[in-house]
Amino acid sequence: MKEEKIKMALHCPMPKFDFDVITLGHGSGGLLTHRLLQSGVFDIFKNDLLDQQHDGAIFEMNGKMAFSTDSYVVSPIFFPGGNIGDLAINGTVNDLAMCGASAKYLSLSFIIEEGFAMDEFWKVMVSIKGAAQQSNISIVTGDTKVVEKGKGDKIYINTSGVGIIHPKANIDHKNIEVGDVIIVSGNIASHGMAIMSIRKGLEFETDILSDTINLNHTILSLLDVFGDDIKFLRDPTRGGVASVLNEIAELTQRGFYIDQKLLPIDEQVDGACEMLGLDPLYVANEGLFMAIVKKESANEFLAQLKNDPNGTHAAIIGEVTTENCGRVIMKSRVGGKRMVNYLTGEQLPRIC
Repeated sequence: MKEEKIKMALHCPMPKFDFDVITLGHGSGGLLTHRLLQSGVFDIFKNDLLDQQHDGAIFEMNGKMAFSTDSYVVSPIFFPGGNIGDLAINGTVNDLAMCGASAKYLSLSFIIEEGFAMDEFWKVMVSIKGAAQQSNISIVTGDTKVVEKGKGDKIYINTSGVGIIHPKANIDHKNIEVGDVIIVSGNIASHGMAIMSIRKGLEFETDILSDTINLNHTILSLLDVFGDDIKFLRDPTRGGVASVLNEIAELTQRGFYIDQKLLPIDEQVDGACEMLGLDPLYVANEGLFMAIVKKESANEFLAQLKNDPNGTHAAIIGEVTTENCGRVIMKSRVGGKRMVNYLTGEQLPRIC
C-alpha cells in the first residue's frame, strides 16, 4: 500500500506555480486563487463532476446512504507512515465504512496558513490523490481559505463524504447481545506513537509507522460473507480502544470484558507507551476497526480478516457479558481485574 503511494507520487510532478509559498491572495477568490486551482488542483483530482467547477456537485445515488464529516489538524503534518493528506481521506472513508457504507463522493476543504510552502502543499495533494484512488472515491467539490501568518498551523483539512450502505449491513448498537465477541483488526496505538516519535520535545528513535489506511474494501468483503452477524463497527481514533468500548457500554448498558494479554500491540509501540507513561488503550489509531460479532461467526470472521492485508494482526480481545452493566472491565496480564474508564482530559492533542 505505502509503495503504491510512492509510485503514484512519481507520476504527479509538481507544476510551476507563480509563488513558492501560499499568500493571502491565494484565498481571495480572485486571480491568484484561480491560478492555484487551474495550475494543478483541478488536474490532480480530475473527474467529470469536479470538472464542472461549480459551487457544488450534482449526482444521483440509489439506495440507503451514509454521510460523514471530519476535520484534521494533526501536528506535525508529515509523520512516519503518512501525512495530513492521506489521513484526511482515509479518516472519512473509514467513518463511512463503519456505517457499513462504501464511500462514493468526498468534498475537500483547505484552511492554509500564509507562508505555507508550495512544495509541501503539492506533497499533501499527491497523498490525497493516492488515498482517494486506493479507496475508489471521487473528490467532487471543495473550498480553499487562507489565514494570516500565525493564525493557523500550516494547513488544516476538512473532508465530508457520502456512500451507499451495503445491502447486508445492519450496524447498530441495539443489535449487540450478551455473548457477542469483541474483535480488533490489528496492532493498537501505532498512529499515536508515530506522531509522538517526531513531536518537538518528545523525539525518540523508532521504526514505528502510522497505521493510516483505507478500510472500506476490507469491511465490504466481510459484510459480503457475514452480513448482520456483524453487530457493530467503530474505528478507535481519538481516545483509542478504551473510549470506543466505554461508548458502547454506555449505549447498550451491557458489560464489556477484555483481556489485556489478548490485545495486539507492536513491541516498539508498547515500549514507547511505557516510556512516555501512556496507556495504549487510550492512544489514537487511524487504520484499525473494532467489531462486535455474533459468537457463532467470530472465528470465521477472524480467519477471513487475518487473511486480509489490513487484518494480519487481528485478534479476539473479549466479549459482551451480563456483569458490570454499562462498564468496561479488563483482566490484567497478572490476573487481576480493573475498570477501564473514559479518557480524562487530552492525552495526545492534535493527533489527527
